Amino acid sequence: MKPTVHDIAAHAGVSLATVDRVLNGRAGVRPAMKAKVEAAVEALGFVRDVAAANLAKGRVYTFAFILPANNNSFMQALRSEVEAAAERGQRERMSVTLRDVPAFDPAALVAALDKVLEEGLDGVAFVAVDAPEVQAAADRLVEAGIAVVTLVSDLSGSQRTHFAGIDNSAAGRTAGTLMGRFLGQRPGLVLPIAGSLMVRDHRERLEAFTAVMGERFGSRAILPVIEGRDDPAETERLVTQAIAEHRGIAGIYSAGAGNRGLIRALSLLSRDARPVVILHELTPATRAALSQDLIDAVLNQDAGHEVRSALRVLKAKADGDAVIAAQERIRIDIFLKDNLP
Repeated sequence: MKPTVHDIAAHAGVSLATVDRVLNGRAGVRPAMKAKVEAAVEALGFVRDVAAANLAKGRVYTFAFILPANNNSFMQALRSEVEAAAERGQRERMSVTLRDVPAFDPAALVAALDKVLEEGLDGVAFVAVDAPEVQAAADRLVEAGIAVVTLVSDLSGSQRTHFAGIDNSAAGRTAGTLMGRFLGQRPGLVLPIAGSLMVRDHRERLEAFTAVMGERFGSRAILPVIEGRDDPAETERLVTQAIAEHRGIAGIYSAGAGNRGLIRALSLLSRDARPVVILHELTPATRAALSQDLIDAVLNQDAGHEVRSALRVLKAKADGDAVIAAQERIRIDIFLKDNLP
């Protein structure tokens, strides 16, 4: 039989109340008594059943997801996954709320994080804007004992608990290698596109992309980054303008969203004039563009895996459990026209 709290109390010669306080990390236990309980736990091989303990106490975990409010297809997919998780959470004693902030707005994100601190939730997951004031807000949460997971885009220098997202530098390097190989000896410029350089995922992807292009395909000129704010109309305008100004564009790498606008701009070009195009996230628009040979490759991350990973980490931290790193690794999928799922 598995040892119980009654066995620990008997072995240590203390009351059940003392055992309960030690196991739950509460104050009011003398060091000598705490040492006796911990020694009994070790001697008996006691493993705490956190789920049963929480059920007995009627505990409900309180988690929030903070996402940018825009019509970016990937963020909409992420939103759908959070909503599904919130529905499942009702059966798993989790209260999961979804909160919107304007995209690329550090002040609004800080206000939302401070609201989580004020409410004393168990944890929060959010798409980070890489700004010092956001870092400070995240650190205030961690110092208050609230678990913090950055989602999709990480936060430089913060004490955040975990990052649920792909290795964006690896994604950028992969895009660079694909671009160089697809272009081969074809002459021309490469146009990089970001949603905003304020977010770390776009910045890391573009820095790694540029590094690989320079290391392995050094004769290829790369134009300055354009920032489409993940907005299809703005992205279409900027790409159309760039194509008109630089008639030698042979490749386009889009590190962010707004790709419906990019695809509209590409559809107006003759087949012979179309550049090699590599972008991120398999959405209905990018799937159709792959099928129609408007673009060449899509690097994808699994929104559902990221949301489930964030929740597992938030719950583990709330329970004081370890995080299994291998389980939380988010892979990079590469899709061509030939292997669309």
